[in-house]
Order: sequence, then structure tokens, then C-alpha cells
Amino acid sequence: MKMSGGVEWALHCCVLLSAATEPVAAAKLAELHDASPTYLAKQLQLLSRAGLVRSAPGQSGGYLLTRPATEITVLDVVEAIDGSQPAFRCTEVRQRGPMAIPAERCDTPCPIAQVMESADHAWRDSLRAVTIGTLAATVTATTPSELLNSVSAWLSS
Repeated sequence: MKMSGGVEWALHCCVLLSAATEPVAAAKLAELHDASPTYLAKQLQLLSRAGLVRSAPGQSGGYLLTRPATEITVLDVVEAIDGSQPAFRCTEVRQRGPMAIPAERCDTPCPIAQVMESADHAWRDSLRAVTIGTLAATVTATTPSELLNSVSAWLSS
């Protein structure tokens, strides 16, 4: 499954927002990640439409998660950015060409479609099993505390 680059940016933003007690400005998130503010704003809008983040207007406005990070899965973020359509769509190739099988003889599901559907379910189950809270805990455990403190202070300045 190929995911857009927006998924990576959105996941990084959600991990950062999981520690935020005050709204974080989109411009600050973009600057921190060295991302285009316009591009990142689009990803934040998609997260907002999916109900994962909310924007707070005003001078000290920005974004916050709408619920605890332990209740937002990686799959929620992926689907907010890239949609929930399956990665594979069977077009019944076996019913085409000079050796086509008539539709009425295709009384069992296409084995290729079944394998691809199984794979799609597996990766979705895997992403559904990991929350933003889990990712944030891993980031905290693997990042020097002075760097985490610096990032936190920088975002709130």
C-alpha cells in the first residue's frame, strides 16, 4: 500500500499535539517540520474534517486533538488523509480478452482479489492496533528529554 506524504506529516503533527495543553499554531507545526505551511494546513484541514483535531481561533489559536491520543489510531489518521478505499480494486480481468470466462461462470470470488483483500485487512488491522498515544510514548522513550523539552518550549513560545 502506497500512502501519500501527507500521512507522515499528519502523524508527526498528531504525536506533537498529543502532548499539547494549549492550541499549537499550524505555522509553528510547519516551521518545526520544515514543511510548506500551505501543504501542512491542508493535512490539518483533513484531520479536522475527520474529527481528529479541532482548530481554536484567535491570537493564541491553533490545533488540538479532539480526544485522548489513546483513542486515535494510526489508521484513523491514514484514512483521514488518504481515504478509506481499499488499495486494490478487482476489475474481473478473468472475464476479458479472447479466453474470457463468462460472468455467469464466475461463481466464486477471484483468488487474486481474495489475496489482495486479505492483505488490505491485515495492514488496516495492524494500523488500527497502534494509537497516537502509543507512538507518542515511543517517541518520548527514544528521544533525549532535553530535545523534547526544547521542542515543547519552542512550540509554546
